[in-house]
Amino acid sequence: MTTRTRNSSGRIAFVGSGPGDPGLLTVRARELLARAELVVTDPDVPAGVLELAGSGVEGEPEVRPAVGDPADVAKDLVTEAKAGRVVLRLVSGDPLTHSALVAEAQAVARTSAAFDVVPGVPAATAVPAYAGIALGAAHAVVDVRGEVDWAGLARTPGPIVMLASSSHLAEAASALVEHGLAAQTPVAVTADGTGSGQRTLDTTLASLAQDAGEIAGNLVVTVGQAVSGRTKLSWWESRALYGWRVLVPRTKDQAGEMSERLRLHGAIPSEVPTISVEPPRSPAQMERSVKGLVDGRYQWLVFTSTNAVRAVWEKFAEFGLDARAFSGVKIACVGESTAEKVRSFGIIPELVPTGEQSSEGLLEVFPPYDDILDPVDRVLLPRADIATETLAAGLRERGWEIDDVTAYRTVRAAPPPAETREMIKTGGFDAVCFTSSSTVRNLVGIAGKPHTRTLVACIGPKTAETAREFGLRVDVQPENPQIPTLVDALAEHAARLRAEGALPPPRKTKRARR
Repeated sequence: MTTRTRNSSGRIAFVGSGPGDPGLLTVRARELLARAELVVTDPDVPAGVLELAGSGVEGEPEVRPAVGDPADVAKDLVTEAKAGRVVLRLVSGDPLTHSALVAEAQAVARTSAAFDVVPGVPAATAVPAYAGIALGAAHAVVDVRGEVDWAGLARTPGPIVMLASSSHLAEAASALVEHGLAAQTPVAVTADGTGSGQRTLDTTLASLAQDAGEIAGNLVVTVGQAVSGRTKLSWWESRALYGWRVLVPRTKDQAGEMSERLRLHGAIPSEVPTISVEPPRSPAQMERSVKGLVDGRYQWLVFTSTNAVRAVWEKFAEFGLDARAFSGVKIACVGESTAEKVRSFGIIPELVPTGEQSSEGLLEVFPPYDDILDPVDRVLLPRADIATETLAAGLRERGWEIDDVTAYRTVRAAPPPAETREMIKTGGFDAVCFTSSSTVRNLVGIAGKPHTRTLVACIGPKTAETAREFGLRVDVQPENPQIPTLVDALAEHAARLRAEGALPPPRKTKRARR
């Protein structure tokens, strides 16, 4: 974490955010976004990029729009930098390909302010690649919203990439045909390029204006025979969950892994917290348990969730302790996700079930107490206030004494916005991914049951059982109850249904907007 300081002079960076997909940000752009204290941005920079701003500094960064002509914007940037701030001038695409940005950079260069330029991935090459079009080495790029040498452009030996809006398509098609291109030359029109709503329309120069006239926003139009082979390379729009809206009933802190996995398969995750994690009403139990860990009271510490790991670690921090306090204590975790959270603190768990990743799975491999081999007979079990007794009872049957401690409380979250509730009830979501019984109970409690057309994916048997108790049809349940395999199983199920003709192709939109 970087601490803000005014002891050193600031700096300006002109940063390109690329064509839309935050994953296309350069490493340097991500580093500067994380350190930024002030971001001056254009309106077409994607929200997903702006969310990365200030992640490496204390407090929230200031984000404001660029206002005024290039000279005014440059003056503002210089003033803020001389005040000691790290200032980003953030634009979509590549900064020095925008005339206004060139003017801003030139104005800053005439001052004593230090500045950097971080290129962004240009839309003219990235968008055709996301549409499955291999441009090759010989291609031409032109912004047809300005003056164009149509005769010279028509003589281009390779594909032509045009940056356009719908109002320019008729003129472009007519001019290219007039200067020698065949009317049946293949054309691909891509809207929202590299974004989650990217749509590519296949047409010809003869039909371009008629077919694509209703598409709004900034368009990338590729003309040439290379377009005809794009179906073989169309990897972005052909993903199993492309364009699907998937409900993720988890808090934002917990939803990251699942949402990212869903995006890899092309889905648009919608995170709806169903529970709020709060400290126990009385800290006394946890404080005694931490003291017992330090004093060697426990042979085992069993974690049943990432929330329990976080709760214990936060209590350690309160007492000024670190991983050394676990010395001599064996760590067990009910599943790989919980184990990964433990490893993130530099601790290697001794026991994680390789089969069913649940309380029952852990009990199958947990050793019974042996009064000769085990110097201590006690197990610390920090859990949620609503946890079941399955694990504690099973450990007692194996001869262990259990300190079953409330490490955190789970409280039902507030209902989501009315629009989200309506989508849940009317089938606006293509699928929902449940990761625990409580996510099922609480989602139904705060928002109602998902519509029957919504596919239901459950991480394990207990979650699936709860879903059925609420009258839900369980469509997907992975063999291995982990978040990545849950999402992958949903994607495989969707692809299988589509191959069988049981699902429509990925949703299309009549109007694509950036």
